[in-house]
Amino acid sequence: MKKELFSVIKVYLVTWLISILLILSLLLFRAELSLGRSFRELSELLLNSQFLISLHVLFAVLYILFLILRYFIRVYRIHGIKTMSKRLVLRVIIPVLFLFLIFKSIVYANSSENFIYEWDHTVENTGNMIKDHYKIDKKHRGMSVFGWSSDNEKPIIELVKNNIEWVAVIPFIAQKDQYITTMGTPEIIGKWSRRDSVFIKTIRQLKAKGIHVQLKPHIWVNDGWRSDIALKSKNEWNVWFDSYRDNLIHYAKMAEETGVELLCVGTELRTSLKHMPDRWTSLIKEIKTIYHGQLTYAANWDGEFELIDFWEELDYIGIQAYFPITKTSKPDLETLKRGWDKHIIQLESLSKAHNKPILFTEIGYKSEVSATIRPWEWGSFLGILYQKKSDQTQHLAYEALFKQLWNKKWFAGTYIWQWDTRTPEDSAPTSLGFSPRYKPAQNTIAKWYAKL
Repeated sequence: MKKELFSVIKVYLVTWLISILLILSLLLFRAELSLGRSFRELSELLLNSQFLISLHVLFAVLYILFLILRYFIRVYRIHGIKTMSKRLVLRVIIPVLFLFLIFKSIVYANSSENFIYEWDHTVENTGNMIKDHYKIDKKHRGMSVFGWSSDNEKPIIELVKNNIEWVAVIPFIAQKDQYITTMGTPEIIGKWSRRDSVFIKTIRQLKAKGIHVQLKPHIWVNDGWRSDIALKSKNEWNVWFDSYRDNLIHYAKMAEETGVELLCVGTELRTSLKHMPDRWTSLIKEIKTIYHGQLTYAANWDGEFELIDFWEELDYIGIQAYFPITKTSKPDLETLKRGWDKHIIQLESLSKAHNKPILFTEIGYKSEVSATIRPWEWGSFLGILYQKKSDQTQHLAYEALFKQLWNKKWFAGTYIWQWDTRTPEDSAPTSLGFSPRYKPAQNTIAKWYAKL
């Protein structure tokens, strides 16, 4: 018993050691933080409940593998390689193959769809630069893009090909949970880290192809949601806002230096709007002394935009437009179009009230049959095992969006969520996620973005 307990402890410690070394190396080299900052980030992560759950799942997997390996080593020593090989086949290889076949059968069943889409290559831009329809109709043909690196030539050519004229470059600001008063901040405001330099280089590469840029910093709460940040006192809110202000001034300086055309001053920060309205107004005025481009705020679709009293200080009313537009799965086009009716009335009234155009700072649909019921919901990694894929639903959702809104005078355009430059083409047939890449929705978006 003592020997077994010692084995458990050894595997447990090894799991912790591997995890800590891996995370620390990522923070030091990939996130490009200083050693002290990396250790602070690591210490915060070690207290995160989701991280602890994941680490203990990893420990369970490693311990099971350890037991299996130990068993077969003992069989080999006692009975020889022939007996070990026979047991390995019967007790491991055949069961694993059986489970694999079941898994592949479920994936095949859930990803099969009776939908044939004829790709229209004539709408694609075969030139080296964007056509810049924005100069004519002032519509943002936008995309939220991730996966930037030091060499973005091929990803940017692909964006141009699909008539994407605006790109949201999105630096994430880490915050441990919705109850903490601070978040990750730049070590020196306006001094670029290596991570910042990747964004700056990307912005310049985009602009070299004529692509317009929105810089859109996001707070990423590791445990919770940024819209539900809940602090105990006005003093805590002031400490939190000081951290946020440091980040926004940092990115305002970046936007000014790189000639970014649009800066988003906040994304889905509902509770801060309620508690700190004066700080928000002061921050926007301070940003205007640094950055001289256009401004927006990205308000959530579910009424957050009604809490904002500084729309007059901005150029666009930004909406994270995950409006529910159906109550049933796999809807047809007419049902999807009707689902927009009540939202259009509300949006048009909002635009008239503030005399500002409406910009969808985010909108997206998963390629899944129920994507238009609760569009804001993320899928899970194992979603393909229990959800039905539908490229048709994703395609029709975008078709309905553009048919109903694109030609409205008060409507300034869309930023599709999301486009990851690292997505492999062979992942599309089983992907239920938001990405339209290599799916019919990609061509649908390209077609509408090609129009004037």
